[in-house]
Amino acid sequence: MFSQLRRAAVVVATGVLLSGAALHGGAQAAPTTTDEAPSAQLATLREAASTSGKFIGTAVADHRLSDATYSGIAAREFSSVTAENVMKWESIQPQRGSFNWAGPDRLMQFAQANDQQVYGHTLVWHSQMPGWLANGNFGATEMNEIMNTHISTVMGRYQGQINRWDVVNEAFNEDGTLRNSKWLQVLGPDYIANAFRAARAADPDAKLFINDYNTDGINAKSTGLYNLVRDLRAQGVPIDGVGFQSHLILDQLPSDYQANLQRFADLGVEVVVTELDIRMQMPSDAAKLERQSQQFARVVQACLNVSGCSGVTVWGFSDRDSWVPGTFPGEGAALPYDDNYQPKPAYNGILTAFGGTPGGGDPGPGPGPGADCTAAYQVANRWNAGSVVDVRVTARQALNGWAVTFSLPAGESVTSHWNTQLTQSGTTVTARNVAHNATIPAGGTLNFGFQTNSGAVYSAPVVSLNGTACTAATG
Repeated sequence: MFSQLRRAAVVVATGVLLSGAALHGGAQAAPTTTDEAPSAQLATLREAASTSGKFIGTAVADHRLSDATYSGIAAREFSSVTAENVMKWESIQPQRGSFNWAGPDRLMQFAQANDQQVYGHTLVWHSQMPGWLANGNFGATEMNEIMNTHISTVMGRYQGQINRWDVVNEAFNEDGTLRNSKWLQVLGPDYIANAFRAARAADPDAKLFINDYNTDGINAKSTGLYNLVRDLRAQGVPIDGVGFQSHLILDQLPSDYQANLQRFADLGVEVVVTELDIRMQMPSDAAKLERQSQQFARVVQACLNVSGCSGVTVWGFSDRDSWVPGTFPGEGAALPYDDNYQPKPAYNGILTAFGGTPGGGDPGPGPGPGADCTAAYQVANRWNAGSVVDVRVTARQALNGWAVTFSLPAGESVTSHWNTQLTQSGTTVTARNVAHNATIPAGGTLNFGFQTNSGAVYSAPVVSLNGTACTAATG
């Protein structure tokens, strides 16, 4: 099965590529080190997860969707998307009765274009309330009407399009009692049951979840949540699922994580890991990242081992966009991609747990990915203080997003570029597709150019496309 996936859609660890090639100035192919380019992957996370019947999701930052690298990874690697902020109350109803649909609609369009599920987040929460709600002086009747109107309006707009909703979010204290939120103060504990009933009326087909953090192991908080779900379901309240945020700390994954998921599943509800990240004290190092990879894999494996667990969502995929450093000073590196949208060991941990094979796996019959690919690195113009370089790569297999890496001589820097998003770290240059040239057909050629600050003469460098070797262009 995986050898077929490999030939159909080989995806490298960058999460943005479907096939690849590398060349250098001579006739011989040159391998690249893992420092120069990511290794090939058997399948995307979503392809690997789909073989187990689970979904793999990510929170999506609305302001990043215009970034081709970000949106490419989000589209290719994940089968479910959650709005990071744009469906929260302060964003979607900033003024009473005035709804802002722009961000939510963008997420819906993105998901539909990429055949993804949508996880709605969130309807009733004590945090990120708009000022009019947080500071308003409402009686119980009016407050209940406000809650029900919000639920019915938001869910009604997307009825039949959102698979799961966090109806009530973070309702518990650490000791297992209900949080003294405005909802509890004004409406009493019945607000939770009333919110779920309103949600069922608004969209009978959506699965309705209660979601919380620090409920990952068996403890006072998770037991309070367990008892509430058990009791409300016994009363006929339509709670379909429980979300476990799983904002974890390195080396502190509860030993009873799977047992906790299982006891909730035994109540007859669906369980989902909804906001997974694993933060660490900075700086990170190879040993920490390897342990983090193993712990991501353990979370995924726990979900796989619990038949009632339907999937795992990471709370964003790149450390660049993580909420962790801003909330926990001195901590970070919590996600499977680094600040440059390159995969970390955690990516392979997730992929492996879902059954994928890092590094390309068994190549199977026929040529490997990138075989018969050619590329040309040409200094088109050179003068004392600069040069213009043209790079062209032809790939035997189709590409849906690409990254090309190569090295420049020490001291030479890129000053401008075109037809690419280009970054430089030391002597290593990485060029990625832009929106208009992300898709390259089998046998097609991608090309881009750049200008440097030096006219020095040097041999054509090794050029890597997706981290796989191929022959140099001739003629």
